[in-house]
Amino acid sequence: MLTISDPRPVRHCQGSSRREFLRVGSLALFGGLGLPQLMAAKARAAAEGRTWKDKSVVLLFLQGGPSHIEFFDPKMTAPAEIRSITGEVQTKLPGVTFGGSFQKLSQMTDKISVLRSYASMNAGHTYLSVTSGDNPLKAAMGALYARVVGTNNPQTGMPTNCLVLPEAVDPKLKLGGNFETGALPTLTSPGDLGPSYAAFDPSGGDNLRKNLELKISTERFEDRRKLLAGFDTVRRDLDATGVMEGATKFQQQAFDVIARGVSEAFDLSKEDPKTIAKYDTSGLFKLADITKWYDMKRGTNLLGKQMLLARRLCEAGAGFVTVSDCGWDMHANSNSPKQMALLDPMARQVDHAVAAFIEDLHERGLEDKILLAVTGEMGRTPRRNKDGGRDHYANLTSLLLAGGGLKMGQVIGQSDKTASQPTTERYTPKHLLATIMGTVLDLPEVRLKPGLGRVGNILTEGDPIPGLM
Repeated sequence: MLTISDPRPVRHCQGSSRREFLRVGSLALFGGLGLPQLMAAKARAAAEGRTWKDKSVVLLFLQGGPSHIEFFDPKMTAPAEIRSITGEVQTKLPGVTFGGSFQKLSQMTDKISVLRSYASMNAGHTYLSVTSGDNPLKAAMGALYARVVGTNNPQTGMPTNCLVLPEAVDPKLKLGGNFETGALPTLTSPGDLGPSYAAFDPSGGDNLRKNLELKISTERFEDRRKLLAGFDTVRRDLDATGVMEGATKFQQQAFDVIARGVSEAFDLSKEDPKTIAKYDTSGLFKLADITKWYDMKRGTNLLGKQMLLARRLCEAGAGFVTVSDCGWDMHANSNSPKQMALLDPMARQVDHAVAAFIEDLHERGLEDKILLAVTGEMGRTPRRNKDGGRDHYANLTSLLLAGGGLKMGQVIGQSDKTASQPTTERYTPKHLLATIMGTVLDLPEVRLKPGLGRVGNILTEGDPIPGLM
């Protein structure tokens, strides 16, 4: 048995004692099954028939509904009230332009695919209809994935289904309290699968403690840096004394869940400062430019670091990571800037963060291992309203895909002259669900896996987007 204790005395009704904050070998999980035993069981199950591929997916979800016209279908030959307010930029694909904010992505179209005939068929801030692929269990894709592969990676212990909010990068943020962030739980809802398959949210100490079953004092969790430093010290001491050499394989894995596989993955200070600088979007615009409209309840300039954290989680064993970016409701009414004044800086943040992520994957040789999908719950009306904004629109929605071993360097589908309707086959969240799951899961094995019930049918009966697989 391996026990790690907080050396500071703790007073309680029976006096003072040291608080044990990790006991590997008797960690009570799943009805008393120890974490080493749990991992051993999962490893045995994996050897019998592995249902997942050695791949991960990052879903960047732009809450509020980004305009498909200002993103990847600018329609500059349309009337002034329709065409992109940010102009257009020529891409590396002949005859293909993006909205003027996407200077970086326009020059890496060989590494991405864009859909111009994708439609969420959703005209409200109801995220789950998109992130679930509209499945009857009302379970988000990440929850479906976790139901098939398990809630933790059997090698590292990393939660397989994760959510990355801005608060995971800056714990001081307290977002929430309006219609967008109030709907946030539906973004990764496990639906009828139950709370066991909910996305792991690292942005709060309580969530981290509950998910990992850490028994530590509240004071310790309020100071994450001290906690991480304590792990480093314990790890050095154990390695020096050879204690870990006597532990079983799965006891060592259980230790790594806390000391290596999880704590370091969530700590951006472990990343190369040069890499952090490449991702960083905090200098693109001032946070005050957003907060004067959104009162710190929607939108930040932290998306770059969120994407970096997502990459780190995938490397550590997460299979499905949802990244949330708020503030994309662009009515230009009393609740958002006139003339969509924030659209350009926020779109430039997406351009920078997504380009940095894709470049990083290629530099690390991960371009076939991680699939990125960028979308929102809907598009925006082609014709701008009287205030210069765009309202909710279900018939066309932005969708960008990159990596995952899929076929890149193409624009799939077309819209009409006013970006109102697809003129080619319409693709929907059901197609997106089938595409993503076909990328990260071994669907023939899923068909054979007992006990999945309706989940197996949902994952194996869909049609992926043609031309990608």
